[in-house]
Amino acid sequence: MSRVSSRRQPALTHAPCKFRARALPSDEMKKPVELGKYIVADPDICHGKPTYKGSRVMVWQVLEALEDGESWDEICAAWPGSVTREAIAETIRLARTAMLGPDGRVRRTAKAASAAA
Repeated sequence: MSRVSSRRQPALTHAPCKFRARALPSDEMKKPVELGKYIVADPDICHGKPTYKGSRVMVWQVLEALEDGESWDEICAAWPGSVTREAIAETIRLARTAMLGPDGRVRRTAKAASAAA
């Protein structure tokens, strides 16, 4: 039996961040960002965390389910109508793109590059 449907967001285990994010014009802060055909980051839904369009299922939940070894069919069954096989494939593509460059090598962030120097 799948454990996906009973997932809850972990409790906050650290103090809130004291730093302020760069100020954006108010209209820019409220615009959803289309990350793909199935995934969107909307400031009005789940605090802007990437979710599957038309739902409050967060992308991290599906990635965690995959990490736990759950099958695509189990994940789709846990969130029927919200997460499809195509949406899971897009999730993996976006994660790959975020982690690897076009040459298949690990992307170096500015932080990692400065630490290596």
